[in-house]
Amino acid sequence: MAKKIKANLKMKLKGGQASAAPPVGSTLGQYGVNMMDFVGPFNDATKDLMGQDVTAHIVVYDDKSMSFRVVGVPTDVMILKELGIKKGSGRPNTEKLPQKLTDAQVTSIAELKAKDMNTDRIDSVKKMVAGTARSMGIELA
Repeated sequence: MAKKIKANLKMKLKGGQASAAPPVGSTLGQYGVNMMDFVGPFNDATKDLMGQDVTAHIVVYDDKSMSFRVVGVPTDVMILKELGIKKGSGRPNTEKLPQKLTDAQVTSIAELKAKDMNTDRIDSVKKMVAGTARSMGIELA
């Protein structure tokens, strides 16, 4: 019989640098999960992504056990890094940023993100990356 799920959580953490301090401690503590059961394995799994923002999807079960999956670097962070800017537009529909994302840049980001997406077609992933860029006020070149 499958375990009953108590909570599905998403946390954005620095790769290889999770600790029992907030946000990990406060989030997992409210469900009675031992934080060190998450911190050690998470840091081992993300040591090659040291210091980069990664997303962890955590499933907490009724018996206070949990499982997690590391999704990787968020698309918006990859776009900002690719263009060398700090943040997107505060009003993306009316104020566009001067930087433009080329098709080659979209393709390189899509190839990195393909393993995290729900499709294996690069053209579909490129559309998702382009949509994220548009929502940040970044136009495609």
